[in-house]
Amino acid sequence: QVQLVESGGGLVQAGGSLSLSCAASGRTFSSYAMGWFRQAAGKDREFVAALSWNGGVAYYADSVKGRSTIFRDNAENTVYLQMNRLKPEDSAVYYCAADGESWLNPSRLDDSYDYWGQGTQVTVSS
Repeated sequence: QVQLVESGGGLVQAGGSLSLSCAASGRTFSSYAMGWFRQAAGKDREFVAALSWNGGVAYYADSVKGRSTIFRDNAENTVYLQMNRLKPEDSAVYYCAADGESWLNPSRLDDSYDYWGQGTQVTVSS
């Protein structure tokens, strides 16, 4: 079992930045690829970013590419999502997730992820 707890969400003006954190506990964090997903009100959950076990492979959704960075600190059992130049359409609940199967080549599919956090709300005002 892996327990994931997100933090760092909040209200920010358009053009601002936020850094989300996801702290993991339980089984060996470095065995997992990590992903960030988001779900806006009334919409399906969508992929945001994913990172391999050692941080060597990262993928981003086109909607956040160039504005966001996913990185991890395996010594601290934490994965981060730094988001810059935020837009109102970035408003959503952001979830981190852990995937024990695709640890070398992280998946963009939420079905691949075994463990999920409770989410943190990000609201970007225009």
